[in-house]
Amino acid sequence: MRRRRLGSELRRLREAAGVTSEQAAERIGGDKSKISRQENGRQGVTKLEIEALLDLYEVSDAKLRTALATLAREGRRKSWWAPYSDILDERFQEHLSIESDAVRMLLFQPLLIPGLLQTREYAEVSIRGETDSTSDGQVDSHVSVRLGRQRVLQRENPPQLVCILDEAAIRRCIGGPKVMAGQLHKLIEVNNPPRLSIQVVPFSQGSHAGLDGAFSIYSYPDPMDLDVVSLGYLDGLLYLEEDGPVERYKLAFDQLRSSALPSRQSMDLITQVARDLEKPEDGYTG
Repeated sequence: MRRRRLGSELRRLREAAGVTSEQAAERIGGDKSKISRQENGRQGVTKLEIEALLDLYEVSDAKLRTALATLAREGRRKSWWAPYSDILDERFQEHLSIESDAVRMLLFQPLLIPGLLQTREYAEVSIRGETDSTSDGQVDSHVSVRLGRQRVLQRENPPQLVCILDEAAIRRCIGGPKVMAGQLHKLIEVNNPPRLSIQVVPFSQGSHAGLDGAFSIYSYPDPMDLDVVSLGYLDGLLYLEEDGPVERYKLAFDQLRSSALPSRQSMDLITQVARDLEKPEDGYTG
């Protein structure tokens, strides 16, 4: 949040000075995307960088310069995931920052339960399938990070979370019937609209707005902050901030909510799938 406040002020000062993002980037030896990340609070600003930018923006107010320098210093404090930085690439650490600062998260997942809602057992099985990690220690570290992300939902003022799943995500038997049933029971346990709402798009819906894949939309308290769309791909994450693409994904999410079962009916479906998984005499048939 300190980085976001700093970024908003730096953007205001840059625009007031008539300086382009390209000119600001050239002053600190970076590129336009770096200025964008700094102004949106997703990347810290070093002492030398902020001094150079404030000089470029002709900011002479000593109190303002000191206040912004303090925000920059505090914004570089280590985050909870810092002990795992050796196993997390920069893009995913950026994702953790985006996620932890949001006040509203809209998630769509067609195949897997989102990390924010996973049980330890489900997380371990899915991580073993996702990573090249071969040692139990590496897997344990990744599991700890995934479960650590869930603290955002347990804080005093948690963000609103709306999660839409394709029915495939609750029927794909990750880790075997016992692990999957436990995961489904967790979804039932945490579902608490409107603060945390889970809905399922049933197979009977046929075609829907999420057939192109998973995506997430993050919103922030400062009206100057841009909403962010996160898209996952095999080698990492892609972020969209431009109004046009973000609005299209918001529309797609609204359409998915219309296609999904209401929360109560979604819980009924999840309960039935969990019961099927727990039938010892028949096993699970999908």
